[in-house]
Amino acid sequence: MKTKVKLKNIYKSFNMYAKRSDKLLSLFSLHSKKETKEFLAVRDVSFEVFEGETIGIVGLNGSGKSTLSNILAQVIEPTSGQLEINGETSLIAISAGLNKNLSGTENIDLKCMMHGLTKAQIKAVKSDIIEFADIGDYIYQPVKNYSSGMRSRLGFAIAVHTDPDILIIDEALSVGDSTFTKKCLNKMNEFKKEGKTIFFISHSAGQMKTFCDRVIWMHYGEMKAFGSTQDVVKEYVNFTKWFNNLSQSQKKQHKQKMLKEQFTKSKVYQSKIEKGGNIKELAFNIFLICPLLILGLLLSLGY
Repeated sequence: MKTKVKLKNIYKSFNMYAKRSDKLLSLFSLHSKKETKEFLAVRDVSFEVFEGETIGIVGLNGSGKSTLSNILAQVIEPTSGQLEINGETSLIAISAGLNKNLSGTENIDLKCMMHGLTKAQIKAVKSDIIEFADIGDYIYQPVKNYSSGMRSRLGFAIAVHTDPDILIIDEALSVGDSTFTKKCLNKMNEFKKEGKTIFFISHSAGQMKTFCDRVIWMHYGEMKAFGSTQDVVKEYVNFTKWFNNLSQSQKKQHKQKMLKEQFTKSKVYQSKIEKGGNIKELAFNIFLICPLLILGLLLSLGY
């Protein structure tokens, strides 16, 4: 079978700054002799997915599902590890990639262009996208006036009509009504029949059982399990039952314990000068940042 997606020892960390000034200093590489907290949103995740598979991703809120979906969609890069994506990806999440100041039709043009469609191709699919989204005259209004359900409808409609090889759906169906959800699931089944690869992130165990070939269980940044849908969903449901039976204080203790393991310390911002590093690089950073600082100051003073 052809490999479509392969992750090996993937980590994604985010620096946690106590003050904005700390973040600014890090740009100058002057954050010396000071440990910086990092949050490991994804920790040592490895798996391989083949062409035509539908992979479910489940987990509690904050488990790293959305971070993983953004890595798969190549919206963000992993901090370390090896990522292999064989094909064009399309991420469907609430308002993902939509410009809130543009109208629905303008967003259709923009996103389709970003996916490499020509003007003729956009014109050919535009009416189908508008019909699928089914949000009425709101399609001509700025997206900032949309409800979360409308944004999800438009995002899903655009994504499935750009004909991606790999479709990544990040809880985009959780805000829609049952009629639209059924329409989306039917469209996803069409993609399955065409042999496309799908990642489906959802809290619905029922949808996982009926739609997914295999399931990944993410738990506080780690891949807790990856295997057959029946086995992993059963294991996850048993865990959620156990967790929901805990008292509020026990739930809080469990979360704190797991989150503590996701925080680490790093000295990546040690001064390059003290380390005998590249002073030219520091000068170049200052050359880039200073005009921005001056511009910001002038704007704040009303110039």
